[in-house]
Amino acid sequence: MASNSNNHRGTSGGIQIGSAWFQRKINLRPQHRGVHLVTEEILRQMPEIGQFSVGLCHVQILHTSASLALNESWDPDVRDDMEMMLNKIVPEGLPYRHSCEGPDDMPAHVKACFLGSSLTIPITDGKLSLGTWQGVWLCEHRDHAGSRKLVITLSGCPRDSARSPLSPVSPIASTSS
Repeated sequence: MASNSNNHRGTSGGIQIGSAWFQRKINLRPQHRGVHLVTEEILRQMPEIGQFSVGLCHVQILHTSASLALNESWDPDVRDDMEMMLNKIVPEGLPYRHSCEGPDDMPAHVKACFLGSSLTIPITDGKLSLGTWQGVWLCEHRDHAGSRKLVITLSGCPRDSARSPLSPVSPIASTSS
């Protein structure tokens, strides 16, 4: 964690003073092709979120054939319907030039471009500020993919740095590479 140079903590007129940064690389368990809710898996591996009063959580996937999205967390039919629509929009079997990794690879790259490789979610009172029915999705576009790596960067104002300081991290802490 890096702190600002003046080292002042606390609030002044509703504005919190002090900043911290924390970063870790995590692995998500391998998933079959489809859209998977991974919010809880991320939270289990990033307990440091709870140490931020206010801030941002940036999540970056380190792959070009899977993507991240923020969407429905309650009804699993939404994830199934999304997979169905992605396959209709970007079908396999077209005359793609890039085909050396199998018929699902180039469509996976296209889907990943459409959906994106990162999310930024606000942190409020030590929790991700998600809507009532929102969750983080891993959109797995390959038939036989392995574990997916994420880099998660937290930045913001620590809750009480004197009571529970974050451990320094340089440049990327990794508990599960």
